[in-house]
This record gives sequence, C-alpha cells and structure tokens, in this order.
Amino acid sequence: MRLFIAIPLSDQMKKALIHCMHDLKKQGVSGNYVPAQNLHMTLAFIGEYDDPQKVKSVIDSIPLPKFRLSLSDKGTFGNILWAGIKGNQKLKTYAKELQSALTASGIPCGRKKFVPHITLIRKVYAKKPYQIHMPKADMTVEKVALMKSERRNGKMVYTQL
Repeated sequence: MRLFIAIPLSDQMKKALIHCMHDLKKQGVSGNYVPAQNLHMTLAFIGEYDDPQKVKSVIDSIPLPKFRLSLSDKGTFGNILWAGIKGNQKLKTYAKELQSALTASGIPCGRKKFVPHITLIRKVYAKKPYQIHMPKADMTVEKVALMKSERRNGKMVYTQL
C-alpha cells in the first residue's frame, strides 16, 4: 500500500485554502486541483510499504510538540502550486526527527529537504498572469496521521489509517 505521514488540516485552514483555489479558478487557472478532503501537509512520504503498524510505532515513538501552522507565502515545484507555511522550527525539527526514526527503522521515506507546504494544484496552467491571494489562517497542530493513498474510479483517495 502507498503510505505517507501528514498533518490533517483544521476545517478553518481548509476553508481558507478552498477560498484561495476558487479565486484561482475564477482567474482562469486550470490544473488538477486537490479536492478539499485531500488537503493536508505531508511530513514524510513512504511510498509502497506493507507494514503500517511498524510505521505507526515509529510515529508513536516521536513526541509531537505543540505548535501552530500559519499560512504564509506560495510557491511552486515545477508545475505544482502550493501554499507555504510560516517558518516554524518546532515543525522542521519534528519532521527531521520523524524521517530519521523512519530511516533508522528500515522504513523507506523521501529524504529530500523538508519544505513545509500544502499542495493546491498539480499540472497548473494559466494562459495569462494570475494573482494568488493567500488568506490568513492558522491552526494548532494536535496530531499527525498515517495516510494511505489509492486511486479509485480515476481519483486519488486518501484514507487515515
């Protein structure tokens, strides 16, 4: 099964991001918009792995500090448009500790430099320049979740395990 570890977003944070995406659609920006129910912030991408219980044990072994997520800027990775998160040392330290613990346990995870972000649109395309109006929104992080991603009826579905 295809797994990743993520921070589930609060309803307020999702509403703010959905408002931003609606604004982009009105400006003629096309692409594969992330469905509201799939909005999240990935901490570690594991990929194909068949022992979710082992991953959960690693998650449980790393204490989650209390911290806030606040939307800030926006950015791109190639043709992916994302919402950024204000600099947060507790978040970055937690993500680094989590990835190190996964690797030490023999669980594969992407070891790219962690860039805190929330993907909004994949394969973004616009015929003319557009403005991204990033709303102000923040939330307190209360948990992380092990997620499974699978394609159903041509759509990506994320399920919390």
